[in-house]
Amino acid sequence: MSSQHQQSNRKVMDTLTSLSVAEALAAAAQFFGRHGGVYTAFVEKQGPNHVTLRGQGGEEIAIGARDTAAGTAVTGSSYLFDQQVARFLESLPPAPPVADAPAASGEETVSPSTA
Repeated sequence: MSSQHQQSNRKVMDTLTSLSVAEALAAAAQFFGRHGGVYTAFVEKQGPNHVTLRGQGGEEIAIGARDTAAGTAVTGSSYLFDQQVARFLESLPPAPPVADAPAASGEETVSPSTA
C-alpha cells in the first residue's frame, strides 16, 4: 500500500441525537465557527443532510445527518480535526433510549449494544 494514499487513514465517527437533522447541522456550523485559533472552521457547502466546513490550511470537516427510527444519526469525518469532530459529536444531546419490543414465545431479547 502506498504511503501517499491518505484516504485509508480517514476516521468516520457517528452518534445518535435527539436533535432534528437541520438542528444537528446548524449545531456543527456553530460549534466549529465559535472556536478561535487553529481549530476554527467555516461552512463551505451545505445541503439538507450535510455540511462541509473548511479550516486552517484547507482542512475539510464533513458532517452528515439523517433520520432513523432511533433518532438522528450524525456522522463526522476529518483528516486532522478528529479530536474536534469527536468533541462536537459528544456535545450533541443523546437520542432517547429505544425500548425493545417484548420477546415472542418467552425468548430472551438481546440488545445490539450487548451482542
